[in-house]
Amino acid sequence: MNTNNFGFKSDFKQIESKYDKSHEVLWTFMHQKNRIPCFNAELLSEITQHQLEIEQTGGVISADDQFFHIKYAVAASVTPGVFNLGGHLALIYELAKNRHREALVQYATKSIDALYHRISRFNGCNIITLSLLQGQTLGAGLEAALTSDVIIAERQSTLCFPEIMFNMFPGMGGYSLVARKVGTKIADEMIFGGKVYTAEQAHKMGLVDVLVEEGQGEKGVYNWIGQNRRLATGYLAIQKAKNCYHPITHKELMDITNIWVDTALKLSERDLGIMERFIHSQEKQFLNIAANNPSKNTISNVVQLKQSA
Repeated sequence: MNTNNFGFKSDFKQIESKYDKSHEVLWTFMHQKNRIPCFNAELLSEITQHQLEIEQTGGVISADDQFFHIKYAVAASVTPGVFNLGGHLALIYELAKNRHREALVQYATKSIDALYHRISRFNGCNIITLSLLQGQTLGAGLEAALTSDVIIAERQSTLCFPEIMFNMFPGMGGYSLVARKVGTKIADEMIFGGKVYTAEQAHKMGLVDVLVEEGQGEKGVYNWIGQNRRLATGYLAIQKAKNCYHPITHKELMDITNIWVDTALKLSERDLGIMERFIHSQEKQFLNIAANNPSKNTISNVVQLKQSA
């Protein structure tokens, strides 16, 4: 059932949502047709507004004089083979190259605000959050996925923090989120190594909670809900307790993202050149700029960039 029937905003351009009242699940999909599937400013604004609507209703939506609870909130994508490729590199490149600190801070803050709504469970709502990965999940896309309690990934999915390739690091909570879930050792390895991990490897590391076969992602979400429905109240309480034990605050995220901004402003011409090649790779793949020159996927190009840099 489309959420515009429940009083949610219905004219978003890059996200769409639906509510399954039989399972009390709100699905929110990133829908970025004919765009590079990344966190551009418009998508960040739409996500923030959508999450504020959840927060303002306390996780309760209404239709036809009836009230429905959101018990589970699932983040996913309809872009084939991609969850999200991360930050808006073309914008970051231009701002870093021209040393526009204020604009970089503005973009970074917008990103933190969007992620923090979910980290804070929409300001304390009794909602279990899940991320469904069905393809490439890079940089800020991985950070966004890690804001959920449960990560379900199809086997063909890949996960990577590629920022070190151009002398950067994931500045929107990556270290905090990975360290809280699987420890600082793995966070160090993932972020400094820039390695591409398969979903199976990430599952063995504990980063992915549920591994399913290709095309079985949505079924995997419903299977997890069904298997844990009886214990949902206890599961949510444990997640809240874990967050109390090891909280991630908005201030922590902003302190880290300010380091990220400072780092971006120090990038050399060589670093910016690598970033620019990464941007061209994404454009070829998703904007069909070189229709007669089939491009390799972004992950492969990341590895090639590292080898040739």
